[in-house]
Amino acid sequence: MRLLNRTTRSVSASEAGERLLMTVAPRFEEIEGALARLRGSKDRPPGTIRITAVDYTIDGVLPLLRRYPDIHVEMTVDYGLTDIVAERYDAGVRIGEAIPKDMIAVRLGADFRFAVVGAPDYFALRPAPRTPADLAGHACINMRLPTYGGLYAWELEREGREQRVRVDGQLTFNATGPILAAALDGFGLAYLPEDLVAPQLQSGRLAPALEPWWPMCQGLHLFYPSRRQASPAFAAVVEALRSAR
Repeated sequence: MRLLNRTTRSVSASEAGERLLMTVAPRFEEIEGALARLRGSKDRPPGTIRITAVDYTIDGVLPLLRRYPDIHVEMTVDYGLTDIVAERYDAGVRIGEAIPKDMIAVRLGADFRFAVVGAPDYFALRPAPRTPADLAGHACINMRLPTYGGLYAWELEREGREQRVRVDGQLTFNATGPILAAALDGFGLAYLPEDLVAPQLQSGRLAPALEPWWPMCQGLHLFYPSRRQASPAFAAVVEALRSAR
């Protein structure tokens, strides 16, 4: 079908070409408008990002998102080693040791220690442990991780000597929030990130135990697949994280 009439001096639309132009011209205007809006929103890209994280990592991510009020974030608390590709997450947040090798990782914070702590009321009933072996005589608050299929063994280290200790106690949880609450109520010793319990240690609501054995862990990282087409919103957040390091 002829859409254009051509002569040696000019080109004009045929009748069919005029009809087609009337139909598609508004669409081109919509496309140009959408592209212009994207260019105009470069510093505040809209979009939704899905992130899987462990509960104590969320506070480290939220301040970084204040810069992008138009980005919606859906965070799922999950202690399993979730396949973020299969579950259609944009990214995950974990400590460095827990990140799959085939992922790109962006550091969110400095390395930190895991601490053994207990309430003063608890230590009033029994002396603080001096060695990891002493934990066998203490009530400890356990963590159950779906990835391991069982209770998490406390990882302790001193002068390059590592020990994994299976502890026992009345309570077991699958998140750090209830463990912290139970430790504050004097139910037993807890094994938690030092940053999480720092305010309670400073105020005296918790006391340290086995401090020479507290292990250092790689800091929190945001990780995502290397083969993916990132949305403008996600690309902006990743770039902000890289710049903040």
